[in-house]
Amino acid sequence: MDKHSNQKRAVQYLYPPIDPYDQRMLDVGDGHRVYVEQCGNPDGIPVIVLHGGPGGGCSPAMRRYFDPSVYRIVLFDQRGCGRSRPHASVVNNTTWHLVDDIELIRKTLDVDAWIVFGGSWGATLALIYAEAHPGHVRQLVLRGVFLMTQGELDWFYGGGAGKFWPEVWARFVALVPEDERGDLIGAYHRRLFSGDVALETRFARAWSAWENALASIHSAGQGGEAPGDYARAFARLENHYFTNAGFLEFDGQILAHAGRIKHIPGTIVQGRYDMICPPDSAYALSQAWPAGQLKMVRNAGHALSEPGISAELVRTMDRIAGK
Repeated sequence: MDKHSNQKRAVQYLYPPIDPYDQRMLDVGDGHRVYVEQCGNPDGIPVIVLHGGPGGGCSPAMRRYFDPSVYRIVLFDQRGCGRSRPHASVVNNTTWHLVDDIELIRKTLDVDAWIVFGGSWGATLALIYAEAHPGHVRQLVLRGVFLMTQGELDWFYGGGAGKFWPEVWARFVALVPEDERGDLIGAYHRRLFSGDVALETRFARAWSAWENALASIHSAGQGGEAPGDYARAFARLENHYFTNAGFLEFDGQILAHAGRIKHIPGTIVQGRYDMICPPDSAYALSQAWPAGQLKMVRNAGHALSEPGISAELVRTMDRIAGK
């Protein structure tokens, strides 16, 4: 298929809305209820979409990477975010709770095995889920790989990315006293969980703005001001997970356990100029997981909405569908 046809198909899937045919709040235990929706073909190839963050929530745009006549598309808001309740809660909210939630959704929807599609933190969760339940994963489709390592956190919250965006970095650190800037995750944690909602929201907006400003290759360095409720959930959940190193047993666990998914085919779509999740993580994953084919997208950053990223993801899902 020529390049023009691929671009037309990408437009076809990305813009027309796909209405969900099934929406529900699923009680996952521990006081949490998560929002789950299905759209597309009820008898199609099942694919579960894992959003980023942690704490981002799913959106209608995430339905549009799939031919709705071919795929049975499942999205859900992870604990504490989006339409899931309680909102912004970090109680009983760990990586392993989310893995269990994905399994509960699979069983509730009577799915034997599905494609797992995730980007950024969603790619992290997809890999951890696949390593825990490889028998229920048909394929992995990952974007903007994040392996939940200390090195990646140091890059983004320790000044590495800030060397490329010094003026944006200066805004991010300015809220923190100088004697606390050696551990910005910890400094923000104290404010995000202070019990003062106004203070939490102020620091949540700053936390979110730092990440949003670096998401697109076309960014001018302005992250915008997210709505307070969204920013507070996003920042609290993300900080909670990063403070606890993703609740993994040891640093580098995902790559160390890559042998568990060696039989699972997959695609890794990575922006060459991703400032949030630099390409060395995607490359390292492709070396540890030969069944995962790395697609490096030139002139692209981190965001799912980057044209090159979107087009490659649509091509990937078309290829899996046999188109």
